[in-house]
Amino acid sequence: MEEERSATPSPELAQLLEASSEFASFPGLQNDASVKEFLDRYPLQVLLGALHSEIYVAGLEDSVVSCLDKIFRTKYGASFIPNLMSFLQAGLQATSETIKWLACRAVCHLVDMADDKGAALQIIIDHNIYPLLLNCLIDGNERTSAASLDAIKSIVQPPQGIAVIFPASAEDPIQLRNLAARSSSLARIRILALITKLYPVSDQVAKAIHDWNLLSLFETEINNGKDPLTSLSAMELLYELVESSNDATLPLRPTLLQLLINIISNSSVDSIFRSRAALLGGRLLRSADAYTAIDQSVVAMLLSAISGKLVELESQNNDEVEAALESLGLIGATNPGANLMLTSSQDAAKLVVEASFDRHHRGKQQAALLALGSICGADRSEDKIILSEKAEGCLKHLIYTAAANSSKLTPSGLLLSVLKQEPEVRLASYRVIAVLVTRQWCLAEVCSRQEIISILTDQHIETTKHGMEARHDCCVAINRALSASSLLHDATAAGFAGKLQEAVRRGPYLAKKHVEAQPVVGTMERF
Repeated sequence: MEEERSATPSPELAQLLEASSEFASFPGLQNDASVKEFLDRYPLQVLLGALHSEIYVAGLEDSVVSCLDKIFRTKYGASFIPNLMSFLQAGLQATSETIKWLACRAVCHLVDMADDKGAALQIIIDHNIYPLLLNCLIDGNERTSAASLDAIKSIVQPPQGIAVIFPASAEDPIQLRNLAARSSSLARIRILALITKLYPVSDQVAKAIHDWNLLSLFETEINNGKDPLTSLSAMELLYELVESSNDATLPLRPTLLQLLINIISNSSVDSIFRSRAALLGGRLLRSADAYTAIDQSVVAMLLSAISGKLVELESQNNDEVEAALESLGLIGATNPGANLMLTSSQDAAKLVVEASFDRHHRGKQQAALLALGSICGADRSEDKIILSEKAEGCLKHLIYTAAANSSKLTPSGLLLSVLKQEPEVRLASYRVIAVLVTRQWCLAEVCSRQEIISILTDQHIETTKHGMEARHDCCVAINRALSASSLLHDATAAGFAGKLQEAVRRGPYLAKKHVEAQPVVGTMERF
């Protein structure tokens, strides 16, 4: 066929190529007026006709498609789409991936630009567009598949669209579960990607996904030992879904947590699987609401699996160790999670505290300090920082024990040691101190070491914006805790209280007191 096509375009096609290229390359969005002016010169019939031309002109298809996409992205251009549904149907089944991509994009623009989204959706239903979009999702190239995913997402934006994506009949061939059952591994991952993108659209969509048990598709792929890459992709997509979920209880399934526990405990699987499983477990339990939907014994099993892996990798400083510590921080960030960790799963909390002050493994130490800050309440609201009496007692005991077993002997010595380390560790230690000083015992420890206050009030110690802000936040937290404490009347505290207040008053960035500009007089150099 290539030999039958003319390499030299007619003057009309050459002119169209130049005009469409210029229109498509315009930076930013076109407005209705510019689109109308362009269509007056080159009507849609001419542009669409060029896509069906038997004459091959290099770059013409790409230019016209990009041009049409910009046209349809305006309200004026999108108003023509309802009259072009036969083109959309043909385009979604075209052999050209570029034209398929345009047809998918046109569906998006039809819904997005419509004042009456219900009417736009009805047009899509009447022309049976959704099954064609599914074909593009599964069989198209990467660009077409992504465009079809966006188009399907636009369909489900109006509430009426939920019935299109999730038909009432469980036997319907376009049910995502049925589609996945007869698809290749790549197609199944694309279906999971679609579910991931649809999940955060609305609570109604999330509930439909939950009601149709579509989350079990992720479990099936993760548990598929025959294709590690597919399993890892499914795990990454589920992590994304959980992260975007508005309701932490919906994706939380005992079978999923048990699957993650099995992966974390399995030494024969690749470490990247165990790392992602640990992080996914932590992400699933990042919300306090999650603990109302799951038995605490399952959470305890997850904590046991993670801490067991940390013990196994005790002398190592790798990504899996850091992922395990991050996961413990995610679980401990909530009040029920921290209480459970400190009362029923003390091994996990003990490992976090010990690693926080182990300077032999810097990456591990930084991850542990971040986790310790979360467990102590850095991510919780002010009224939820303090834990149950038993948990608080355990936290205090763990920190004092870690100090007694070290050369520093006291918690103040441990805190001073991390403040003297490199900026990344120091940054994490500010976060820990800022939340620990809400406990009277830790405030007393901090106030007992003048050197700690000197470092915290040193306006020159940090050179990055993040570091300056973290140091200042720590000063604010100590000053607030001290102001509400009887320690303010202590002679030692009284000695640095003014220094602390001055550091708070100056803010995070002002390293010097205000100095007026002064003229500099010097002797003129003569040559």
